[in-house]
Amino acid sequence: MTGVLSAFARALGQLGDRRVLGVLAKSMAVTLAIFAALGVALWRGMARLIEHYAAGYGELGGLIGILLAVIGGWLLFRVVALFVLQFFADEVVLAVEARDYPQDAANARKLGFAEEARNAFGGLTRAVVVNLIALPFAILLLVTGVGTAILFWAVNAWLLGRELQDMVWLRHRPDKAAALPLGGLTRFALGGIVAAMLLIPFVNLLAPVLGAAAATHLVHGRKVRA
Repeated sequence: MTGVLSAFARALGQLGDRRVLGVLAKSMAVTLAIFAALGVALWRGMARLIEHYAAGYGELGGLIGILLAVIGGWLLFRVVALFVLQFFADEVVLAVEARDYPQDAANARKLGFAEEARNAFGGLTRAVVVNLIALPFAILLLVTGVGTAILFWAVNAWLLGRELQDMVWLRHRPDKAAALPLGGLTRFALGGIVAAMLLIPFVNLLAPVLGAAAATHLVHGRKVRA
């Protein structure tokens, strides 16, 4: 656990790097644009739907659409943010490796757009499927007050830990049979910290980039070579 906290401290210290700031700006802009488009679509869609069945209440439908967009944004932010970051992850990893692990950076392979897209959609699919599987249990745990939140945190910690590790590891592993560089508890701790950060307004905008940078330190810190 100490290693994970140290990795995040080092990642935080590199936020001032222009390359990292560039990725942060791009990923935030794309993520927010996706949610803005979703909000407009829901607002217009619900307004037209309500107006069709109850003339004169279109504005109420618009308000319902905005409310759904806000709730959906809170629930889906972590999924969409990680999906977007997949397309910029190389730049974060490269920035960290160039400064702290130059030899590894020189030996890394470049992921093509098709592979990045495949990894991004694979991660998105896993996140949606696993969260849907967890949903019935989360509903049952509503009576506990905190059980639902803990369950979703744990589920997404597991998902995020693996996704963040792979953002780094895919550039270095020799084949699909290569052993994973991080242990299960380390991946869970990595994902757990990012999952918690994603619940905090404004901090959640930094979480994916910090997670990718921390994962880079963790993977290379284990001295696992391709």
